[in-house]
Amino acid sequence: MAIYLRQDENYEALRNVAERMAIAARTAPKTRGKDVIQIAIVDGDELMALADDMGKIAEEFDMAFFARDAGNLRNSQLAVLIGCEIKVNNLNPCGMCGFPDCATKSKHPEIPCVFNTMDMGIAIGSAVSVAADARVDNRTMYTIGQAAKRLGMLEDSVPVVCGIPISAQSKNPYFDRKKK
Repeated sequence: MAIYLRQDENYEALRNVAERMAIAARTAPKTRGKDVIQIAIVDGDELMALADDMGKIAEEFDMAFFARDAGNLRNSQLAVLIGCEIKVNNLNPCGMCGFPDCATKSKHPEIPCVFNTMDMGIAIGSAVSVAADARVDNRTMYTIGQAAKRLGMLEDSVPVVCGIPISAQSKNPYFDRKKK
């Protein structure tokens, strides 16, 4: 018989949760059945590079909450990145993006199609529900996505990105957060 003390972080268990979060994001429902979602799992040196760049963004733009979130990321074991490409769905009538139709919106590729960002939101919701079901602390952060974009962690065709850090510690590092 063996005794396994569970006082230390269990990286493999968290990695398994991150993989399941990625699967949930991938299989989440998509509008019109078109998959524009890109997903990555980040840990180790790349995770610290994200946190470092978030600190740089905080300084460059005088946005203290980037530094606060960078501290949260440093206290995480992994992060799941979820982003979306921008592709029109060729729905007419629509206009939900602010343009009268998809043909006009296509002339402005930098403006997101509402259906792409909806799909990303559904994917994020599916991913965080997996983390919650596993009782793994997590929080969706726009700030991680901004640093991931600057560092080129997803393809250039993915301009909208969020990050979900995950942690299994005695205290949830993403709540009761102090301002930097």
